[in-house]
Formats: sequence, C-alpha cells, structure tokens
Amino acid sequence: MWKCPKCGREFKNTNQGHYCGKAPETVDEYTEQQIPKAKEHIEKLRNIIKKCVPEVSEYIAWSMPYYEKNGQKISFAACKTYISFYLGAELIESFESELSGFTVKKNALYLPYDKTLPEKAIENMVKQKFFAE
Repeated sequence: MWKCPKCGREFKNTNQGHYCGKAPETVDEYTEQQIPKAKEHIEKLRNIIKKCVPEVSEYIAWSMPYYEKNGQKISFAACKTYISFYLGAELIESFESELSGFTVKKNALYLPYDKTLPEKAIENMVKQKFFAE
C-alpha cells in the first residue's frame, strides 16, 4: 500500500494519481488544477468537442470531464505526461491509420503533451461517436 504524503489516503499503486481534498465540480475547476501543458490540451479537446457537438452535456464524473449526448459518452483525464482520451476501443481502432505515432490501450487514446493533437482525427472521432447511425 502507498500512502499519499499530502492527504494521507492509501492506494494499492505507488504514486497513484488522485485529487487531494475536494474533487472538482466543473470542467473549469478541473482544468485549473492541471499543469500548464495539460491545460492547453484540455482546452483544445473541449473546443473540438463543443464545436462538433454544440448541444453536448459537459460534467464531471469519476473526477474527470465527461461529455454526453443521447446516451453516447466520451471522457478524458489529465495524467503526468499525457491526456487519456476515452472514446471506446472500436472507434479508436477504426481511426488507426490517422493515429499512427500515438499509443492506444484498451478504450483510450493517449495524447502526450509534447505532441501536437491530431485535431482532425479527434474531430472525426467525436462526430462519429455522437452522430453515427
């Protein structure tokens, strides 16, 4: 067991990522708690999602930003060196050729802070997620 030196919570994994104290209630609060490089990626993702799906609901769940419309959901989480963007394994797999150079694990696309976001691929995935028949 690992114990966070700041808040005293115990976790199975050493240096487990978590929020010490009160979790954010809005995506703005979430963004403010992140490092500058993460903030930049978060704002770009938010803008892409809202541009592609203007009527999408934005909220915090599991201490990370969630977006939902008609039962379809996507989310992301800021980590130390990348954003984990959760879109679903099948959707990510269908864009494999556009995402070369990016890591994919299970249902998440890893977007490192030191790489430019594949904005066009993200736009297309978001549109397909929310508007696919």
